[in-house]
Amino acid sequence: MVFPTSDQMQPNTPITVATAGEALMDMIQEADGRLRPCDGGAVYNLTRALGLQGVGTLYLNPLSQDRFGRGLAHAIARARVTLAHPEPAHEPTSLAVVSLDEAGKASYSFYREGVADRRVDAATMNAQCAAQPALKMVVTGCLALVADDTHKYLPWLQAQRAAGKLVVVDANLRPAIVPDMAAYQASVMAALGEADIVKVSDDDLAILGFTNPDPLVAARELLAKTPARWLALTLGAKGAVILARDGGAWQAAESQPVQVADTVGAGDSFLAGMLVALLDRPAMRAAKTAAELTLDAADVEDLLANAIACASLCVMETGCVPPTREQVLQRLAGGRPHFKALA
Repeated sequence: MVFPTSDQMQPNTPITVATAGEALMDMIQEADGRLRPCDGGAVYNLTRALGLQGVGTLYLNPLSQDRFGRGLAHAIARARVTLAHPEPAHEPTSLAVVSLDEAGKASYSFYREGVADRRVDAATMNAQCAAQPALKMVVTGCLALVADDTHKYLPWLQAQRAAGKLVVVDANLRPAIVPDMAAYQASVMAALGEADIVKVSDDDLAILGFTNPDPLVAARELLAKTPARWLALTLGAKGAVILARDGGAWQAAESQPVQVADTVGAGDSFLAGMLVALLDRPAMRAAKTAAELTLDAADVEDLLANAIACASLCVMETGCVPPTREQVLQRLAGGRPHFKALA
């Protein structure tokens, strides 16, 4: 038995990115108290966003046979993503209850025991990646970084880094899910210790213990604690920064109006946009391994512009609705984000 697809759309090829992490239903609380289900999970959102922008993407986690799981499978098929597990899992779909404040900022409560998307192991994920000859990049983050799942994801990251793949880790912390903050911080830092590219928010920095009031200083402190060559820092309405290990730093901020519906999936869409632009750069296409990749200021400007456009389009929708490549290009045609080098 495999998941049916509603439109029989063919996946994007070749597969250049493999993603691993949670897929769940965001139960978004409405003003009247009712819960509205939306497809979600940070890594699932990222995966769908990559597919919608034409990237050949392999999603490594199983999806449930229940109604929610079938919906997740249909949506990811419509994004032309390849499922590493095309057969449904018997376990139920993870749930997240999402509350929104007056500014549309989301907070989360999770229900994730005995669920489908956690049924993974490092050996299987490594084998699935090894079967993709064009694979250049692996990505994980958020709930995959909890201490209870370190034994699943960390050996996979270590093996992929050793194989020369570009490793991307989105911290995207969710402290409400963990009973032991110290163990959670250690697990996240262990994953970041395998990353070539780290993505964090200003909130993530504080939760990890990097509490300097200047988020750029805190981000540089985190970068120094990892082997990563680049760090992307999101700052909400203030835009985003990319820091390089050699000291380079660049900031970009939106130049067009943004009417925020909510922020669900904003960071996931940002990261997807950044990675789409990275995969399009001549330096990335030429590099045979992550160690060969170099980026200059023009590359970074392109990465930030695409990432910010993706995030802006997402926050103007309710729930995580990642944009297509055509929508991103149309927004950029209306005005690219302001870009500057930092001291």
